[in-house]
Amino acid sequence: MIASLRGTLIHTDNVSAVVECSGVGFRLAVTKNTLYRLPQKGQEVFLYTFLAVREDALDLYGFIDADELEAFRLITAVNGVGAKIGIAILSEFSPSQLRIYIASGDAKALTAASGVGIKLAQRIVLELKDKVGAIETDDGIDLKAVGNATLNSSTKEAVAALVSLGYTQSEASLAVGRLDTSLSTEELIKQALKQLARGL
Repeated sequence: MIASLRGTLIHTDNVSAVVECSGVGFRLAVTKNTLYRLPQKGQEVFLYTFLAVREDALDLYGFIDADELEAFRLITAVNGVGAKIGIAILSEFSPSQLRIYIASGDAKALTAASGVGIKLAQRIVLELKDKVGAIETDDGIDLKAVGNATLNSSTKEAVAALVSLGYTQSEASLAVGRLDTSLSTEELIKQALKQLARGL
């Protein structure tokens, strides 16, 4: 399997990049996040890769860092999520954002990605919630804390109240999950609002 490529970036378009290695040009499907972080054409580039082998094609996918590649592997392990949808999801969200949405059960947020309906988004959350809970994001957010927001009725009610006030499921879960889960619903809401007012 081709695990990575280092070479000269010779072409890009909206969905792919071509990297020349020893005279051979490799076309890689890439996320928008990777596309925006590529160097200028003619410069050296290093990409982590994933090779998808199908009956009628060999498709190569490129990622700017190992975190994005791991998020791609994680998301495409879900039944019904192919490589094309995996790329669409990671074009819409960073790996950290994706993990936060999954850990907080925010299926609605995932539907912002092209080709992801609510049923597929719910399946992604259901299948991956436990897997992402033990991971710490690269910006230091503890996903276990996000999962704490569904521990008991008080935390669930506090999250629901914050959502009804206009906060997203992810924002509410993150704020409530950082608090002492033994607090009353009212106290959880009050303290979470203070956190949200400070921008978490």
